[in-house]
Amino acid sequence: MNFCEMAGKNLIIAIDGYSSCGKSTLAKALAKKLGFIYVDSGAIYRAVTLYFLREQIKLSDSRQVEEALKNIDIDMQYLNGQVIVMLNGEDVSAEIRQMHVSEKVSEVSALKSVRVAMVAQQQELGKRRNLVMDGRDIGTHVFPHADLKIFMTADPYIRAQRRYQELLAKDEKVSLEEVIENLQHRDLIDTTRQESPLVKAADAVLLDNTRLDEEEQLNLALQWVSEKLKINEG
Repeated sequence: MNFCEMAGKNLIIAIDGYSSCGKSTLAKALAKKLGFIYVDSGAIYRAVTLYFLREQIKLSDSRQVEEALKNIDIDMQYLNGQVIVMLNGEDVSAEIRQMHVSEKVSEVSALKSVRVAMVAQQQELGKRRNLVMDGRDIGTHVFPHADLKIFMTADPYIRAQRRYQELLAKDEKVSLEEVIENLQHRDLIDTTRQESPLVKAADAVLLDNTRLDEEEQLNLALQWVSEKLKINEG
């Protein structure tokens, strides 16, 4: 089923929400089902964070941050059905998910110069393609006129457990307590930052997946696509 053909125009679906709510999982599945391009905005900010960590950029030094941003080229490619994140030509898909990046990504994302630079890249993609993008300010700032906005949440402890299991599967040496503290820290920064804080858009639909599996949340999202975009699945 190709929804963009049925709708007769380019479409943008924005998925926002808290860390470890499964935004990327839903966005990937939805994009595949609809025949859209998937853009992981969180991966973009993680790649910037990784670059800053490698180059020991001081976040308090605005000039240093702005100069560093000029040297960052981020691209996303599809390889064997997977989204590959390229940082200056290097595949950093695995490294950007490690704990040392997670601990700093919210602080880096909160910087105005970083968000301005990255939002411009994201908006350029939206001009050319039908896409599903997930993040924290997609429906409120990056694409405020998105055709469908979904805001995801889940019980904090469930979120921590999911993230913990994900890290264990990657052989990350981390405790559940550390993951809980990390998520609490990121939630605080994401919701209180001055530049594009995490907040549910007034016209977004709420998806609480505390008790939903991946198939159930995908079916719910597809139902919203049909209802919101007035598309008849036939």
